[in-house]
Amino acid sequence: MTGAVLHDRIWRRFTPAERLARFAAYLAIVAAFVASLRTVEVIPEFLYDAPEQMADLLNRMWPADLAYYPAGVHAALVETLHIATLGTLFSIVLAVPVALLSARNITRSAALNWLGKLVLVSSRSVNSLVWALLFVAVFGPGALAGTLAIAFRSVGFVGKLLAEALEEAAPGPVEALRAAGAPPASVLLKGFWPQVQPAFWSVALFRWDINVRESAVLGLVGAGGIGLVLNSAMDLFQWDRVATALIAIFAVVIAAEVLVTQIRKRIL
Repeated sequence: MTGAVLHDRIWRRFTPAERLARFAAYLAIVAAFVASLRTVEVIPEFLYDAPEQMADLLNRMWPADLAYYPAGVHAALVETLHIATLGTLFSIVLAVPVALLSARNITRSAALNWLGKLVLVSSRSVNSLVWALLFVAVFGPGALAGTLAIAFRSVGFVGKLLAEALEEAAPGPVEALRAAGAPPASVLLKGFWPQVQPAFWSVALFRWDINVRESAVLGLVGAGGIGLVLNSAMDLFQWDRVATALIAIFAVVIAAEVLVTQIRKRIL
């Protein structure tokens, strides 16, 4: 009898409830895709000749006007790097106290924890271009608006990851310092900092790498950098100069990636 019962059992990968849930998920994805196609209002005529338009644009951009680089691109490219670097440094200065507020093992007050998390979420929920538009309206067009946009956008990223690193720190050294009567500053420097130092430098370098990319387009809304040169060349249909600016951006992004990788190998 037992052998017969075991023989009749059939192994199934998913239970009926799991299969129903998977089917519902797939159906929801398909329905969302169809609804998106209906509301986006894609014009088929634009899709049909898109390859021809792209080929025509590439023909206009080639050959690139490399002679334009020294006079029109280099200074803007250096300004872009300054915006990314200063914005990252400023964001670290702002993110450290917010991360300390958000870390529950450092700040015991739930209200202060929620306040810190609110600041971090607010920073991440606003795109860097939107921050740039706001600061351009306040301070006028230029590198200052771009620097502040990069800084306020990066606070949420740096602060969140730093707060998580602080919360994951081993409690043993911290408790030993507190039991010995060490002041809070010593607990932070001797108990937490050695544990979160690798994560801190990794996050700072990674965010700077991201900011180099983001600062390249802030000029499209008047926030300084090479984006201004790119936008001006596009408005004047100077596609060979557009190609020069794009090549410069691509080269800087690749160089920043290599630089960050080498620095991480040496200090982490």
